[in-house]
Amino acid sequence: MSAPCELYCWKGNWGLPSVDTDSLIVLAYARFAGAPLKIHKVTNPWRSPTGSLPALTSTDGSFSQPSKIIIQLRKQKYNADYDLSAKEGADTLAFISLLEEKLMPALIYALWIDPKNYVDVTRRWHAENISFPFNFFLPSRMQGKQLEKLRFIRSNPSLEAGDETEKELYCDAQECMNLLSQRLGSNKFFFGDSPSSLDAYVFGHLAPLLKIKLPSGRLQQHLMSLDNLNRFCSDILSVYFPNENVGYKVSSQAEGNDFDNDPNKRRKQLLSVLVAVGAMLCYALLTGIVAIEHVHDQEEPSISAGLHGPSQDEDEEE
Repeated sequence: MSAPCELYCWKGNWGLPSVDTDSLIVLAYARFAGAPLKIHKVTNPWRSPTGSLPALTSTDGSFSQPSKIIIQLRKQKYNADYDLSAKEGADTLAFISLLEEKLMPALIYALWIDPKNYVDVTRRWHAENISFPFNFFLPSRMQGKQLEKLRFIRSNPSLEAGDETEKELYCDAQECMNLLSQRLGSNKFFFGDSPSSLDAYVFGHLAPLLKIKLPSGRLQQHLMSLDNLNRFCSDILSVYFPNENVGYKVSSQAEGNDFDNDPNKRRKQLLSVLVAVGAMLCYALLTGIVAIEHVHDQEEPSISAGLHGPSQDEDEEE
């Protein structure tokens, strides 16, 4: 019997199995299809075999992106869309395109671009859950990639946070949610009593809006007004992801006790931190982010940080 596939994805919080939309899509599809995955929930994309999350490893190799991961699961006979008709298959593709064009940009904006939501929630969660020293630069790097992705989707290389941008994105997202609500109607799932890949994609996009408490919650308020979509997400969470941790937790007490009681673990943690700091300093020196300047009137060199680095974090830590 072959070893089960392994899935690397972002860890969960706020009652969600993962805080990441793509990870939620894959996790939901795997549960719907009954795929026996070995799941690794992590807080650093570099810990995955592809350098991004989610990532699936199988005998065929390693794969990223929900669509490619779902294809691999189908090749192994785990197909949540097996009973769909040709028309339902076409509807699935159409609605997934609608989600990616209309709802995804607004979700990116709400979580990563909106200044208050990003600082108070998104950046804070990642900074407190990603291990040191990566928590100092990974959140801002991730925000930059999300902004690039949003600009690409909207075909606007100069797109920035602002009232007009928010109004345009949220208007499209609300229209998309209204169409989803009309299509779902009183059904349990979009194509009857059994969940499919479309249900996984809708859940992955809506569940973060439903569960994560955002200071700027205009988009959340509209979702809350659509009772059937709220019920849809809540039912999937309760049936397929029971007993998920609820609330905003920064760290686990059990993990802290393990380190306190085991000096070897503490020593290994300290060593890993020193190695990481050394690697960061070497990278900074090689790329010119940090330069060594020889001062003529002193015997020892001084190190000065250049302000032109491509991954500079412009936000202040709270």
